[in-house]
Amino acid sequence: MRASLDEAELIRRTAAGDRQAFDEFYRRTSAWLAVRLRRRCADDDVVADVLQETYLAVWRAAGSFAGQAAQGSAVGWLWTIAANRLVDAFRRRARLAQVPPAVLAETVVPAAEDEVMAGHVGQELERALLDLPPELRQVLRAMVLDGLSVRDTALLLSVPEGTVKTRARRARIALREALS
Repeated sequence: MRASLDEAELIRRTAAGDRQAFDEFYRRTSAWLAVRLRRRCADDDVVADVLQETYLAVWRAAGSFAGQAAQGSAVGWLWTIAANRLVDAFRRRARLAQVPPAVLAETVVPAAEDEVMAGHVGQELERALLDLPPELRQVLRAMVLDGLSVRDTALLLSVPEGTVKTRARRARIALREALS
């Protein structure tokens, strides 16, 4: 019965207090979410904490998704929550270590995508990717590496869809110019 329901319907049922719907949503999405989080954080304890905080937030805030379901996918909504929780974890870590968050984000835990890209692409492309402004790299990471749609990328980055499209275009142009 649950297999025929999509993730958005599972969230709507979770909002109504259906524990089985929540369990099914967790079963379908937790492995995917853990992989995405590990791409951005090498610390398994942080990833485990973020997963727990994310699904607790989903349980508590399912009604907010159910009220705005037409604006995005349930998986995009889940990723937005998880990404925000991960940023919060990095900020907590930075406060504890008394290191500015910007420094922590750039030096402590490089994203797995950056490491893969660095090892598998030519030096010119690597240099061109690293020279991109962070907001353009974020859009490329979300759309190309994570395979998110424009809408889900907009939700993830908390920017309008038009901004995502503009940044994606600017990134392509910058890469084309750098490689020509």
